[in-house]
Amino acid sequence: MDISKLAITAQAMVADNKGLLAADESTGTIGKRFDAINVISSEDNRRDYRELLLRAQDIEKFISGVILYDETIRQSTTDGISLVDLMVQKNIIPGIKVDAGAKPLSGSENETITEGLDGLVARVEEYVGLGAQFAKWRAVIKIGSDMPSGYAIHTNAHALARYAKICQEGGLVPIVEPEVLMDGDHDVEVCQHVTEETLNAVFGEIYAQGVELEAMILKPNMIIPGSDCLDTIDTLEIADRTVATLKRCVPAAVPGIMFLSGGQSEADATLNLNTMNAQNGNLPWKLSYSYGRALQASVLQAWKGVGDNVVSAQKALTLRAKLNSEACKGNYLGE
Repeated sequence: MDISKLAITAQAMVADNKGLLAADESTGTIGKRFDAINVISSEDNRRDYRELLLRAQDIEKFISGVILYDETIRQSTTDGISLVDLMVQKNIIPGIKVDAGAKPLSGSENETITEGLDGLVARVEEYVGLGAQFAKWRAVIKIGSDMPSGYAIHTNAHALARYAKICQEGGLVPIVEPEVLMDGDHDVEVCQHVTEETLNAVFGEIYAQGVELEAMILKPNMIIPGSDCLDTIDTLEIADRTVATLKRCVPAAVPGIMFLSGGQSEADATLNLNTMNAQNGNLPWKLSYSYGRALQASVLQAWKGVGDNVVSAQKALTLRAKLNSEACKGNYLGE
């Protein structure tokens, strides 16, 4: 385990106001995205779409790395270049999703535990051989009636830390992603309380299991009300509450915090990130983005599986990445 090398990679992931493109949708999830634009989710179509993303002109100016899915990290372009090699040629860091998804949590009726620890040591070794330099594992925390339970929070926190330790020992920078879901009618105060409880549990396990803070990235949710909450809230309150939570819970040694978009619109995700950076100087960690839908929604609508639309779809991706890069500086001026 070369922690100094991993720490350099972690710093590069958040350098120069860059963020991550989360292109690690499972086959089922990408299928739903394709259904919405009437595209068949075949292996070739999935490859063509991810190749479109990676070949977007100037994307490397704004994107430091891309999180891939198991299928994608093994694929090659239509002209025979491995997608990993294509990324390396553009100075984009290859990453890989390593969890096996959220499954029902035994002993809890409606909560989940993210699985995938079995065989992870061997999978990490394989992914390093395929060129991956960082990994991602997502835990899901639900807010609702009698949720989240302390049991769900702590079992997911333990799994996140175990994954992170295995990754570091195997040569990958772990992205630790505890997502408190937007689903529900809870208000912003409930979201903040649950997020702080979750982050405290996660970092308690990270300390207990000896994960090196300098060689990891945190990917949390922002502090926002539930999607069915009727309260109105502005971006300043979201920014203030999110930064306050991070200051309370995240050690200064962590190089970067790269937010998930969590169901926010493209514009909202960019605006909220911008407000945090515009309102706060001298934070101990970089505040950046690791977006999936909030980078790809307009790309999919521009593409629609049509070859003649590839360039316009790529321009949509580069634009969204550029706007989020501006948000990392606090210089985003709106749509």
